[in-house]
Amino acid sequence: MAAAGSAASMTLFEDIFEVTALNPEKKIFERVNRLAATGTTFECDLLLDINCEIYSIQESDRITVVLAGTLNLDGTPDDHFSYTGQSEPSLADNYEYVMHGRVFEILYQKDGMISIHASFGGLLMRLTGDQRHLSAIQPDMRLYILIKKD
Repeated sequence: MAAAGSAASMTLFEDIFEVTALNPEKKIFERVNRLAATGTTFECDLLLDINCEIYSIQESDRITVVLAGTLNLDGTPDDHFSYTGQSEPSLADNYEYVMHGRVFEILYQKDGMISIHASFGGLLMRLTGDQRHLSAIQPDMRLYILIKKD
């Protein structure tokens, strides 16, 4: 993780994932791929829907995934209701694919693992991992997911 005061210090979670499968349960929607990936640092499992017409990811790609509560580099909260193509630099400038959504469920397991479920305009994410690494993410939280290929 980044040092305090840097742009990445406002992130809720960050890891590099290796894509292990595309559409593991078969392709359902023409414009959507569901990717399965495993984190290389925190060993989290990620299942994520992406719009494959605007962003292409292949099996075995390595991607950086960041969850953040704001795109503002100074850490100030977003209004989360409107995006007008900010003229000021933002966290999104460093990434290739960005979505905004809301956490709709967090499942706590007895072994210290949690599964975080979020929806980004109907594109779904499930992030499963050790609670210690995902504790900054709260139920009903609005957040951004930012992705770039490594």
